[in-house]
Amino acid sequence: MNINAEAFIRRWGRRALDARFHRLHRIQAMSIHRTIQQSIGPTNRSDLNRADTYAREVLGHLHYAPWLYVYTALAGRFKEGWIPDNYYGHVVVPKLKGGYGKASSLKSLQAGIFGEDAFPDVAYFANGLFFLPGNAVIAPEFVARRLFAEHESLIFKVDNSLQGKGIHFFDRATFDIRKIKALGNGVFQERIAQHEVLSQFARRSVATLRVTTAVSDEGAVSVRACYLRIGRDSDTHVQSTTHIRVPVDCATGELAPDGYLTDWTVAREHPDSKVRFAGVTIPAFADCLKTVLDHHKKVPFARCVGWDVAVDYDERVKLMEWNAEHNDIKFSEATQGPCFADLRWERLIREETGQAKSKGQLPSAIPDGSRAL
Repeated sequence: MNINAEAFIRRWGRRALDARFHRLHRIQAMSIHRTIQQSIGPTNRSDLNRADTYAREVLGHLHYAPWLYVYTALAGRFKEGWIPDNYYGHVVVPKLKGGYGKASSLKSLQAGIFGEDAFPDVAYFANGLFFLPGNAVIAPEFVARRLFAEHESLIFKVDNSLQGKGIHFFDRATFDIRKIKALGNGVFQERIAQHEVLSQFARRSVATLRVTTAVSDEGAVSVRACYLRIGRDSDTHVQSTTHIRVPVDCATGELAPDGYLTDWTVAREHPDSKVRFAGVTIPAFADCLKTVLDHHKKVPFARCVGWDVAVDYDERVKLMEWNAEHNDIKFSEATQGPCFADLRWERLIREETGQAKSKGQLPSAIPDGSRAL
């Protein structure tokens, strides 16, 4: 096969993957949009037309419109500067993170990058070895003794665990090295006894504060959005398939009166405990923000990070995870956005298209005949 034929196949293979990516986003976004309309009424047609125009003329393609529909429906009007979730994944993540964002999926790197006190990490398992945050290797026969010397039970999170999946609970009686090896690389973390203010919503699972931070072109790190993730009564930990999300005021730490279920319908109270969201303020909120800002300065090359933060009974901040690949922005954009308008991320598609044309290549995109609806 000659070089030109290989380049042709790669280009069109990439276009096929891109088309599938945007098609799946369109299906998800339009389903959410229908649900929102059933709940609060039809979205103004003129606002949807503005979303179409913005997607096509500013962001470069109509396949970015469906998430703008979702944001518009929830906000009650169209706002310029919103970043659709598929634009974020297709344009922003590759351009502003590259391969560096993947480091957040490798749990054993956390201590080396951020320091041993940043996360509640007790030990790691990677590539057949058990080792401590300082990289001291533990002999297999001493692993259980070392892990449970100061802890009744531990959480094991598998690398690349997403949306609450890949999380396992162990105590001394149930710990089995063979099972850990079968699960794969990951981190052992201590179980957090969370603050009573957060525990009142759901006592079995630890609520996590998702704080999104971003780095400007000038290197300034800032908080862009914040929401609380709360589990259901039956959950041992917060999971994307069941959680309740509540926007948090980034200035005060106060919960919004409206939370949202997984189908994006509004809930003013936790569906199980019946505790209302209005009037509740996140404990140690200023410390939470300071912690994530300080830590993002250590990885400025990952330009946007979603941090999962817990607050224990004694108001100590615990970083549970950092998400530097395609971290969730769509909920924050819909409820608090535009969160990134001043960063001018919309220009990235023009830079990408310009570079492709200068090299005589077609920009990677869905065929022009496609429509958002």
